[in-house]
Parts: sequence; C-alpha cells; structure tokens
Amino acid sequence: MPASSIDQVGVLLAATEWANGLSCPSCGSFHVAQVLGDNGGVSYVCTACGHSWS
Repeated sequence: MPASSIDQVGVLLAATEWANGLSCPSCGSFHVAQVLGDNGGVSYVCTACGHSWS
C-alpha cells in the first residue's frame, strides 16, 4: 500500500531536520524550532520534550 501524502511529508521533514544537524541535546529529537531570544539572539526549542537552549 502506498504511503499517504501526510506520511511522505513527515519523512521529508525528518530528513530535512536531520540534514540541518539540529537535534535536542536532552532527548536527541530532530524536532527543533529556531526562535528569537530575549536580546535578538537565536535560541532553540525541542518540540518533542520542551527543552530549550541557545
């Protein structure tokens, strides 16, 4: 059975996240969002476990 388009998007997203090399130092997930820090710096938040770092 062919994968649904949602499954295909998930696979592509995971591959892109892996290629970017951003993974959570706490849980190892590649589900990481880049956010603006307090003083204009860059911070990251893991959408899997909620850990944040800069």
